[in-house]
Amino acid sequence: MSGPIRVVLVDDQTLVRAGLRALLAAEPDIEVVGEAADGTSAVQVVRACRPSVVLMDVRMPHRDGLAATADIVADPALSGVRVVILTTFELDEYVLPALRGGACGFLLKDAEPVDLLRGVRSAARGEALLAPSVAARLIRAFAATPGGPSTGDRNAELARLTDREREVVALAGCGMSNEDIAAHLVISPATARTHVSRAMIKLAARDRAQLVVFAYEAGLVMPGRRAL
Repeated sequence: MSGPIRVVLVDDQTLVRAGLRALLAAEPDIEVVGEAADGTSAVQVVRACRPSVVLMDVRMPHRDGLAATADIVADPALSGVRVVILTTFELDEYVLPALRGGACGFLLKDAEPVDLLRGVRSAARGEALLAPSVAARLIRAFAATPGGPSTGDRNAELARLTDREREVVALAGCGMSNEDIAAHLVISPATARTHVSRAMIKLAARDRAQLVVFAYEAGLVMPGRRAL
């Protein structure tokens, strides 16, 4: 991408925003372009600033981060914006609905600075912020929560994919990058990217995080098991 990564910070705690701003502003390839303290102002700031990445807290007064994320994801004019949930706990009860709602992943508020910076850059590239071990824990929690699509819905969507696309989605569900998938299947990275992109289009997945969710919900891969 050309130019710096434009970031909007959303958190109701002033000190948290100040700490994040200080960390991000020290990086030559990252620019903090806006801040908000609640979900309502967050959507307004994002629409005004058109950032690359939004670091979104969940628990905020007036309007929470889930509602704000839903508004951002639903706005066609903001299709290039990636929302990353900021959470205190790895399995915060709000992370799962946020991923279903279009967030591209999550970062812990107490993450090491290098990990947070890496996460912002990954999100800007359109990558999911879900390591394999984290993905497994998330999906185990997914399985225990209501609100997901029915098996019939997922089977119908699965039928749209070719055998190779199913295989690629399953590997993505294991947390593999395009390069990892290419090596595993002995194909070129470009071919792996093409398969991933086609699968995302067919499944109407906004980003790779939703592809990971689909892989588990469709039974292509199960927590603790390798891809089918």
